[in-house]
Amino acid sequence: MLPVLYSFRRCPYAMRARLALASAGIEVELREIVLRDKPGVFLDTSQKGTVPVLVTDQVIEESIEVMDWALEQSDPEGLLYGGKVARNLVERCETEFKSHLDRFKYATRYEGVDREKERILSSVYLRELDSILADGDYLFGNQIGFADIGIAPFVRQFANVDRTWFEAQEWDCLCGWLHRFVTSKRFASVMIKYPKWEEGNTVTIFP
Repeated sequence: MLPVLYSFRRCPYAMRARLALASAGIEVELREIVLRDKPGVFLDTSQKGTVPVLVTDQVIEESIEVMDWALEQSDPEGLLYGGKVARNLVERCETEFKSHLDRFKYATRYEGVDREKERILSSVYLRELDSILADGDYLFGNQIGFADIGIAPFVRQFANVDRTWFEAQEWDCLCGWLHRFVTSKRFASVMIKYPKWEEGNTVTIFP
């Protein structure tokens, strides 16, 4: 029986899980859910109710742990070459960047939030990425790695809030890196649209 991946196409956490599974060449049963109408079996599987969730002989509920699991099984592209330093940069995406991104993108959901301040705070991490990318096409050299697939979906989310502003900033290396990512066959292959999953549907195999 294949592992089951509960996913939502536009969620950056789910994107990076799909990217890791695709790179590892691990087939899963993909169950595309709609977040405003979560199926009961999904909520029974994971009480947190957010994607991705990977069900193997265990339930893996965090996207970075899905990435770890997939690439520990198989890493034909050598995505893990950045080691602990790369993983730390991905973890900082969540602790130092994502909370500001959410408050910038969804400012009306947070009481007393200064949207422009949150954009400025988000940019601190992005400028660091730009500085790193001055030394190579990817975050740890000239080869795509764990950090790139773990971070790029969130930078894409930030850029899409105000693309004109994003592209006007002095972070050309970051813009080039993001452009290569979003226009790649790799990204296109994990962003294929699938119908909403319901019990009894024909099984969808990914990748």
